[in-house]
Amino acid sequence: MKADYRPFLGRRMSAFSGGQIAVLFFALLLLISIPILTHPLPPLSDYVNHLARMHVIATIDRNPLIARFYQIDWQIIPNLTMDLLVPILGRFMNIYLAGEVFIILTFALIMSGTLALNRALMGRWSIVPFAALPLLYNYVFLVGLMNYIFGIGVALWALAIWISLRDRHPVWRLAASSGFVVVLFFCHLSALGIYGVGLLAYEALRLVQATEKPLKWRLAEFVGAGLPFLAAVPLVLASPTMQLVSATYWEQRGKIDGLIYVIEIYSDIVAFALTGLVVAGLAWAARHRILHVHPFALSLLIVSAAVYLAMPRVMFATYMADQRIPIAVAFMFAACVDVELRHRIVRRGFLVLLLIIIAVRLIEVGVNWSSLADSTSEFRSSVRRIWPGSMVFVAYADGTQGSDVKDLGLVHAACLAMIERSSLVTTAFTVQGKQILHPRPEYRDFVDPEDATPPSISYLMLATRQPAPALPAFWLNWPKFDYLYVLFTEEDAPNPDPSRLTLVQEGDRFQLYRINKLAPPNP
Repeated sequence: MKADYRPFLGRRMSAFSGGQIAVLFFALLLLISIPILTHPLPPLSDYVNHLARMHVIATIDRNPLIARFYQIDWQIIPNLTMDLLVPILGRFMNIYLAGEVFIILTFALIMSGTLALNRALMGRWSIVPFAALPLLYNYVFLVGLMNYIFGIGVALWALAIWISLRDRHPVWRLAASSGFVVVLFFCHLSALGIYGVGLLAYEALRLVQATEKPLKWRLAEFVGAGLPFLAAVPLVLASPTMQLVSATYWEQRGKIDGLIYVIEIYSDIVAFALTGLVVAGLAWAARHRILHVHPFALSLLIVSAAVYLAMPRVMFATYMADQRIPIAVAFMFAACVDVELRHRIVRRGFLVLLLIIIAVRLIEVGVNWSSLADSTSEFRSSVRRIWPGSMVFVAYADGTQGSDVKDLGLVHAACLAMIERSSLVTTAFTVQGKQILHPRPEYRDFVDPEDATPPSISYLMLATRQPAPALPAFWLNWPKFDYLYVLFTEEDAPNPDPSRLTLVQEGDRFQLYRINKLAPPNP
C-alpha cells in the first residue's frame, strides 16, 4: 500500500470558521501582549542595548552629542531586522513604544506562522496551535535575542509556503524560498539555519514516503530543495561577519539547559505546571482518539536533534548558537499537532485549557516583571543624573554576576544613558561584523570591541595599578570616563576608590559614581 506523506489533508472540516479564528487570534495576541503593553521597558537582557542602537540610528543626524561618539556603517550583516524597522517606527513614536510595537509584531509573526504551517500540514485552519502561545515567553526571549526571535516567525512562514507550493510548479516554490532565504539572512544566520532544518526534515519525509515517484526524481527534488540557499552565499561572502568565523567553540554542557529554556523562565513550578497541563490534555485527546500528529513531527525531531547535538555554543562570535534552536523547533512541532474539535464539549474544554495555560504564564511574567519594575525605575532615575554627552564605564561588583534570570534586566541597563543622555557606554554593541553601530576612530579605545563580560570592579582597580599588555585599552582608560556604573552590588557596598570616585546614587543592586579625573590614583 502506498504511503501518504500528507495523511490529514482534506479529511476533516474545521470546527471554527476562518473569521472566528482571525478574531480569536487578535484577541489572544492582545492578551499575551499585556506584559509588553504594561512595561515600556521590559527586563530583557540584550533588548535595551539593541534599543539604544535603534535610538542612535534614528537620531544621529540631529543629535550632535551622540554623533560625537558613534557612527553608522551600513553593511551586509545578518543581524539587521531591528535596525531596519524600529528606527522607522521611531519617526512616529518614542523609541520605547517603537520597541514594544516590534515585540508585538514578532509575537504576531510567530503565532501566525505557526497557524500557517499547521494549515499547510493539515489542510485546514485550526485553533490548536494557539496552545503554543505561552512559549512566546521563553528564556531566549528574556535574553533579548530579538532579531533571531523575529526570524523564527519568518522561518515558520517560509516553511508553510514551501509546503503549500510543494505540489505546484517547482519554479514558484524555489523562487519563494529564495526570497525567504534572503530575508532570513538579514534576520539572523541562526534563523536561516532553522528554516534549513525544517526544510531538510520535510524533504527527508517526502524522500522516504512519496514512493509513487521514481527514486531518482525524489533524490533530485531532495537536492533541489537546497538550491534557494545559494542566494545566501554571496551575501555571506560579502559580509564582514566572515571575519568572525574563527570565533567558534563547542561545549556539550548546557544542552539540557537549552531544552529547559523552551518552557522555563522564572519558576520551576510554573514550568512543571504548564507542561503537566499540556501533557494531560494531549493524553486525554489521545485516549479518545481525537489527537493526530503529522509524520513531519518525527522527521523534525530526528533532524533537529542531530543538528542540536552538533551545533557549537558560540558561532561567528554569537553566544547560545545551539541553545536557541529548541524554541524554534517547539513552534514547528506545535504546528504538527491536531485535535478534532467537532464536539462542543471538546471545543469548550480546549478553550478553557488554553486560557488556563495562558493565564498561568501571564501571571508568572506579570508578577516577576512587577517586582523588577522598581529596580528599573531606580536605574532610570540614576541615568537622569548623568550629564548629557558624558562617557559611562560599566563594571560588575563580582565577575560571576549577571547570569541569574532576574539579573537579566540589569545587564545592559546602562545603555539607557545612550537614549536618555546621549552618552557613550562601554557595553554598547559595536562589534565589527555583528553591528552597524561603531565608535568614531577617536573613541575606539573607550568601548568594548568584543562584547565581553564587563570587568569586576576589584580587577579593574588592580589592572589600573598594574597594567598588563593584554588588557583591553578601554579598561586602562576608565579614569578618563565621566561616570562609572558598578552593577550587582550588595547593599551599602563600600566605595572602591574614594580618591577618584564620588557616589552619585545607589539603588537596588547598582551604584553610580562620578569619576574625579584630577584626583591622584589610589595606591
